Amino acid sequence: MCGIYGGVSLAGQPLEHPEVLDRMANRLRHRGPDGHGLLRSPGAALGACRLRIQDPRSAGDQPFTDESRQLWLACNGEIYNAPTLRARYATYPYRSRADTEPLLPLFRERGTDAVGDVDGMFALAVWDGHKRTIHLARDRAGEKPLFYTRLKNEVWFASEIQALLEHPGVHRTIDPVAVDDLLVMGYVLEPRTLFSAIRKVPAGTVLSISRSTVTLTKYWDPEHISPEPVTTAHAVARVDALLQDAVARQLVSDAPLGVFGSGGVDSSLLAAMAVRAIGAERLRVFTAAFDDRSYDESAPAAAVASHLGIRHTVIPVRPPDALHALDQLTTSIAEPLADPAVLPTYLLAARAAEEVKVVMSGEGADELFGGYPTYLGHRLAPVFGGLPSFVKRATLATVSLLPVSPDKVPLTFLVKRFLTAAERPWLERHVRWFGTGLPDTLRVRRWLGEHRGPEMHHAVANGLTAVMLLDYRTYLRDGLLTKLDRATMLASIEARAPYLDRNLSAFVLGLPPELKLRGITTKWILKEVASRWLPGWCVSRAKRGLSVPMARWLNHDLRSEVERLLAPERTAARGVLQPGLVHQLVSEHRSGRANHARALWPILVLERWYERWVEGG
Repeated sequence: MCGIYGGVSLAGQPLEHPEVLDRMANRLRHRGPDGHGLLRSPGAALGACRLRIQDPRSAGDQPFTDESRQLWLACNGEIYNAPTLRARYATYPYRSRADTEPLLPLFRERGTDAVGDVDGMFALAVWDGHKRTIHLARDRAGEKPLFYTRLKNEVWFASEIQALLEHPGVHRTIDPVAVDDLLVMGYVLEPRTLFSAIRKVPAGTVLSISRSTVTLTKYWDPEHISPEPVTTAHAVARVDALLQDAVARQLVSDAPLGVFGSGGVDSSLLAAMAVRAIGAERLRVFTAAFDDRSYDESAPAAAVASHLGIRHTVIPVRPPDALHALDQLTTSIAEPLADPAVLPTYLLAARAAEEVKVVMSGEGADELFGGYPTYLGHRLAPVFGGLPSFVKRATLATVSLLPVSPDKVPLTFLVKRFLTAAERPWLERHVRWFGTGLPDTLRVRRWLGEHRGPEMHHAVANGLTAVMLLDYRTYLRDGLLTKLDRATMLASIEARAPYLDRNLSAFVLGLPPELKLRGITTKWILKEVASRWLPGWCVSRAKRGLSVPMARWLNHDLRSEVERLLAPERTAARGVLQPGLVHQLVSEHRSGRANHARALWPILVLERWYERWVEGG
């Protein structure tokens, strides 16, 4: 696991600002505090800060180069099929046991086609000195980040945005479409970032840039996976076997291992399979605990850990702790992270880093297996739409009288949000259910107009499949995985997501939705697998998800921060949102007339980001 960075001159001239390389390395040191390497010539430089997971010797530090010294490689991530690749190129003169080094002979033989042979989570940069071409690639789901900028005949890249901001040629002009993304959905969709000059390499692609050409090659397309005709029994057995295999391969490490556990089915199943693979004594489970009982999951997590015989550590998340996490993230990461769950995730990672270097997490299970309540909503929406008009009007009027609650996703919130959008087109319906709830009609419509293209309207017959693919290609990729990577790497530990294994993902993406959502049971097939491994009370637990009591915090512990950053004179000067709208949201939230935490938090995060990375320079 690493933070990679560098710059290349496509024209063969010396780099204009080579002095920024050291500063870029310092900005990424948290991603790899154990070792550092830099390959450089007058016209090219590749660097890597390494977190030593496999082969902890300095011999495994990157970058790597072949015998000709014309092919350079820097890779951030873990390559799970490294043993197979190493055996395929057994005569190559390896200098280490590191999992990334076999990519060099693979790339030398197959060029950019090599990336399709790689199984893992990764972001890699390959510099071909002969052709003066830089190749940048990311894994299929987008677990590992990679950003780049083009400056005349130079290309600069880095694992995180703040490293690129060290270059004096990178201007901090804001991309207004990315701002819409953040405020409407809570995350920025690739390839954009909030800086117009900086872009993200799309997941599942290879970006090749030379002086005269720019080529983007897609090697993974979840929309066009051919389904396998399988019986229900075979599908359950196959998911079980593929997940076991994924967990076993992702447990390979020369460093201690842990699991982020919530007591829910996703993380508990991973823990149970990990115990079977390596034994309970080698694992640790880490869980966030909240004073607010509607958010706290430490008790069921403790019960699962006890059942499996794993040592369990509970990390309290109180408002002062969350404020500390917010300060750390805002100061260190030049990317606004508008999911409040990033705060406990960072606190979990910081505590886990005292005992382990690798943790497993359950990201991807909901998108692949159909775990969100919104999927039930999409199935029920046509039923509501078919009711007589007077029944719908009466239902909406009754629901509007239900009290507002600051609890974690209360039933009243779900019912209100379902009914107010149930009769809209599926994409708009999904955005209004799954987004921030920002009541800025113009901004939401502008966002929908920007994203009505093929990326959002998948050519599939089943609407539920389309919605799940949308979440896989947006919320998971640009929201959840961004949160997980930045929070854990800021604490200098590695997070792995076995549900995103290449073979498991390909199989599950091809399954019919009836095996994922059966009746009102979400993740049906995964729960069938889990019932083989876990007690019934764990499998049947309602989905909760990691979050924080932000509604209460905004009115109490974060009150002064809300008043400072969302003051009318500040929002008027910035012009991102109408000051009257922001004032209305704050006022209604303060009085308890509405719970606007989901809408207010991205605005607060954006203002903090602007203060630190634009105004602060």
